[in-house]
Amino acid sequence: MEVKVNPLATESIPKLLLKFSVPTTLTLMVNYLYNIVDQIFVGQGVGITGIAATNISFPFSIVCTALALLIGDGCAARISLYLGRKEQQKADKCFGNAFLLLILCGLSIVLLGNLFLKELLLLCGATETILPSALQYTRIILFGLPFMIFNVAFTAIIRSDGNPKYTMKAMMIGAVINIILDPIFIFYFHMGVQGAAIATILGQIVSGIICIYYIPRFQNITFQKENMAFDLHTSVKILSLGIPSFITQIATACTQIAMNNIMRYYGTDTIYGSDIALSCYGTMMKVYQIAHAMFVGVSSGTQPINGFNYGAKQYKRVKQTYCTAVIIALVISIIWWFIYQFFPAQIAALFVSNEQEYYISFAVHCYHFYMMAFFIYGIPTVTSSFFQAIGKPAKALIISVCRQILFLIPLSIILSSKYGINGALISAPIADILAFLLAITLILYELNSWKKKELI
Repeated sequence: MEVKVNPLATESIPKLLLKFSVPTTLTLMVNYLYNIVDQIFVGQGVGITGIAATNISFPFSIVCTALALLIGDGCAARISLYLGRKEQQKADKCFGNAFLLLILCGLSIVLLGNLFLKELLLLCGATETILPSALQYTRIILFGLPFMIFNVAFTAIIRSDGNPKYTMKAMMIGAVINIILDPIFIFYFHMGVQGAAIATILGQIVSGIICIYYIPRFQNITFQKENMAFDLHTSVKILSLGIPSFITQIATACTQIAMNNIMRYYGTDTIYGSDIALSCYGTMMKVYQIAHAMFVGVSSGTQPINGFNYGAKQYKRVKQTYCTAVIIALVISIIWWFIYQFFPAQIAALFVSNEQEYYISFAVHCYHFYMMAFFIYGIPTVTSSFFQAIGKPAKALIISVCRQILFLIPLSIILSSKYGINGALISAPIADILAFLLAITLILYELNSWKKKELI
């Protein structure tokens, strides 16, 4: 009988990275596009207050993405390792438990979000003028978040099954629905931020249903209801490899909340005011997420390759995959740094209906300071994914935590207390440099240990 060879073990690394990274990148970019489209149409139809309101609710989406990646990336990494070791039953059980966890997360988000919505929005930095619009927008958004969780989680899981293009199509269909309905609800029906929220959740619901519909089509996984029975050991195994992705996103949410409050507090001491400061920072972070999606796409694309080959003890292919991903991430970082430094005014102008001098001026200021060291941003992300894929979540977690939690947030609080908003903005490039140095140190130590063991 002919033995079927998995292409992860034999196909060229650049070709595999292209296959797995591009669809994942586009899927994540489309996911973030929901928020950008809302911001653009809300900015054009409602104004700066509307932009600030959608910005205040953005941490909710980041937290849901974090939960989705905790389960989805953890499940995908485990499945890749199990398939590399030819442990089919464990792979099947892994998916069943992940599916159960996704359902529980979605229901919990809707329940807890509705119970504590006002308090959470105030925590996220809402001012008195922004809070009413933020409540209207987020109360609707909550009901689409469970479907968004499925979208993001299934991106990783279906990718590990060897079909990354499927979720890309699902997310794009949802994005098209959102883009079509946004102007209809906002401008034709004059529904403001509520119209933007309805358009968003309708797109997310359709995408989520399409992703779930893939379950009977799995090529390397068999879905059985009995595998959905909660198993603590299996769930811990899933979550242990998903923790770095989770922490990265939670750290992003914490950073967003901290910076929102800094913009609100110190914005009053500037000529711009709190609302403009919140709006500009919010739109900048939406565009930042598009760039970030590219790095996550590249790093996530390496996971099934590294996971399978590490499980199969093909260490040279693992190293080659990492080095290729680093080169790609470096090129992307430099391109985005160029865009951020030379075209900030053009980007900011997309979000306002007419020329607003203070808004554009502060937006340019934000981009120049916050993105100053973005040309090295992608290296830590790729390195963290490398450690996650080879079953070393502790090192991946260190890289994920340090950039945001240990470097960026403390620096932004300390420097803003002395230099105001400028101090908060300059903390980002300092954190990028420190995270880069940490990632380089850890990866060199790991690869040197492989050399000593004569693995490569």
